[in-house]
Amino acid sequence: MNTKQFNAWKALREKGKYRFFLVNGILSYGLPMLIIMAFISKPFSAGFTLTAAIIHVITWLLAGLLFGVSMWYLCEYRYKKALSCRTRA
Repeated sequence: MNTKQFNAWKALREKGKYRFFLVNGILSYGLPMLIIMAFISKPFSAGFTLTAAIIHVITWLLAGLLFGVSMWYLCEYRYKKALSCRTRA
């Protein structure tokens, strides 16, 4: 992790992990995927149904949350590794 990435993550993590989950997971991944899949998905091509819409909303928002959580912990791991290297040097 270079200095620019280190400082960017340091600033981002200060805003909190739940905000990160919402912005980078649900809003940046889950919501766009929901919209894209609504246009190319088989249940919607046969006609719009409430059941299909509910399944898509739940699936893609949970996928976005999972993506956000995964990215948080991956970035935290890299940050802590870089932090320990910086403190040893």
